[in-house]
Amino acid sequence: MSYEGFVVNAAHAVEIVGVVVLLAGAGLAGIAFVHRLIGGAGFPVAYQSLRMDLGRAILLGLELLVIGDIIGTVAVAPTLLNLGLLALIVAIRTFLSMVLELEVSGHWPWQRARFDTLRQARDES
Repeated sequence: MSYEGFVVNAAHAVEIVGVVVLLAGAGLAGIAFVHRLIGGAGFPVAYQSLRMDLGRAILLGLELLVIGDIIGTVAVAPTLLNLGLLALIVAIRTFLSMVLELEVSGHWPWQRARFDTLRQARDES
């Protein structure tokens, strides 16, 4: 197998893993949602947990899809057009990841240290 063939196959494999993570995460989040409802957690708590679980699955799946795009674009055909398309795809997925992080954690990624410090101080008192 040639280098280019290997890289294309590797990019496809990573993308497939990303899709599997998205599907498995959605399935597991749905199962956890039903389990929480049956366990008596109440709909609002179960729903919020479902949204957080789905957000985490989407974040991980997006990261893997970005990796696949980088491998497929940069390693195989690094033309100016392909690099521009990659930059656009990565920018869109990065924006989605940041918005999902805000949705899941309640703060922007760059505020994590401040919120962790506040949470730790609150837990110690």
